[in-house]
Amino acid sequence: MPLSDDRRLTEIASRLHREDPGFVQAFADGRPRRPREYRYRRAWLLLAVALGALATGVFLAHGLLIAAGLVFAGVAGELFDPHRRERPARCPPSGS
Repeated sequence: MPLSDDRRLTEIASRLHREDPGFVQAFADGRPRRPREYRYRRAWLLLAVALGALATGVFLAHGLLIAAGLVFAGVAGELFDPHRRERPARCPPSGS
């Protein structure tokens, strides 16, 4: 392998170790697990709470609880996107 390829692989390995050391350690131990961006435990929990709030709001005919359930469901949907951190910010930085 040329030197540039070795350096590129070393940079990738060091970045992976810096971003998700638990994944690297589990992989080295022979027990690989999903990388951090594909773990959805919090998203599933928030979605369950959102659907519970939505169902309770519909059952009690309480508009604020329905709205809160819908908002939380939207936030949970956003958490399921593995590339959400790679997208640019919606508001550009102010020049002042």
